[in-house]
Amino acid sequence: MRQWMKRMTAVGMILCMAVSFAACAAPGGSTKAVKSETTEIQVFIAASLNTVMTELAGKYQKEHPEVKITLNADSSGTLLTQIESGYECDIFFSAAQKQMNQLEEDGLVVEGSRHDVVNNQVVVLTLKGSGTKVTGLSDLENASSIALAGGSVPAGRYTRQALINMGILPDSEDASLITTQEVSDALGGVEISEQDNVSKVLIAVTEGACEVGTTYYSDTYGYEDEVEILEKVSYDLTGNVIYPICLVENQEADETRKEAAEDFMQFVLSDEAKAVFESYYFDTNVE
Repeated sequence: MRQWMKRMTAVGMILCMAVSFAACAAPGGSTKAVKSETTEIQVFIAASLNTVMTELAGKYQKEHPEVKITLNADSSGTLLTQIESGYECDIFFSAAQKQMNQLEEDGLVVEGSRHDVVNNQVVVLTLKGSGTKVTGLSDLENASSIALAGGSVPAGRYTRQALINMGILPDSEDASLITTQEVSDALGGVEISEQDNVSKVLIAVTEGACEVGTTYYSDTYGYEDEVEILEKVSYDLTGNVIYPICLVENQEADETRKEAAEDFMQFVLSDEAKAVFESYYFDTNVE
């Protein structure tokens, strides 16, 4: 009987130790998930960030194989609409402040998580050897056709704002509301192919569907042998092209997922990530 009691006492001590270990796995004795627990985060990014963010996500996942990063790349306006419509999103990385401001007004930005990350620059480009007479925004009317992002797309809005500041388009309180037809009329009726995002603008130019287009300098990375930059549009005309990032209020996310999202965002803000952004022609001097 005494031996049986000793064995039961030993078993009880082992069980107590196991319970104590689980309780101490996180500060304060909580049952907080350990970092090795697998999770997936949804990262909504402006289309112009697709290449650089694919590399950054790959770098992060090598160190954190337990975290799967799913990138959703599209125009910032489309992404904003998706988030407002209830799409699951953990991080929003916009190509303009306007969409981020709206998300903040919606109460969907995690307090204190918004940061400006990089600056970009609008460019006018053409296919190498196209023989275009266009030299930049000032003589876009000389093009036979133009690929232009819609007004709800940041690159499209920045282009319209530059044309306003040059006196080519009339003043407007919101450049994004200027239609593609109005831009065409201001340029003498030139044919304009409206695109959903900057990636499609680039495709329209590289495939020869349009003679010229306006996109971002970063989008020309990897296409140096295919496209010619006719003009890097001055910030005086477009304003700064700042890309903000934030954590999104995601009611479906558990603590493990939220922690992974925050950790990945901090990596995007790190000095290591800055070097990667710069290699893709982004300007990280946004102080």
